[in-house]
Amino acid sequence: MINLFTKKRKVVLDTSIFINPEVRYIFGKTSEEAISEFLKLAKKTKNLEFFLPTTVFKELTHFVEENKIPKDFYYLVRIKSPDKYKNFCAAIFFYEFVEEIRMRINKGLRVAESAVRNVVNKGVEETIKDLRKKYREALREGVIDSKEDVDLIFLCIELKATLVSADTGLVKWADKFGIEWIVPEKFKEFLISAS
Repeated sequence: MINLFTKKRKVVLDTSIFINPEVRYIFGKTSEEAISEFLKLAKKTKNLEFFLPTTVFKELTHFVEENKIPKDFYYLVRIKSPDKYKNFCAAIFFYEFVEEIRMRINKGLRVAESAVRNVVNKGVEETIKDLRKKYREALREGVIDSKEDVDLIFLCIELKATLVSADTGLVKWADKFGIEWIVPEKFKEFLISAS
């Protein structure tokens, strides 16, 4: 019989908790400070295991030089990719994803049309700046939009793990897959209560 109190809870981390300024401040002013504070708290936890997909680790090293990541990070956070050959998802998710992308492409087209109509009033540079912002919102916000996002979802499924991310699109799709997730603003409290 398994003792539920000694079984370790698996937690999959997204880079957003270390690099997104809206969330990172909970742990530190810089990404390096955020990683160090996370490690300090993670060391005290007894029933948590932390994971990071390889693609997400590589993403992290675009924001934090690898030589500035403390050695403890490699001891406390296991870098592991999901098994892309064994993980599957129900067709309904693929269907919903395609439908959402189609809707977003149409929305992006309307944003582009609006920008063309306003170029005379705003000028080229202001129109481009506005177009980039609105196009990004239309196509990328609230949806999984990278292989890193997919790796996070499938690693959580594979490990039956809890996700920690500030990416609203990732959390929305994790919820569709029945993946447990933690509000990133409460993650520090979660670590403290787990120690």
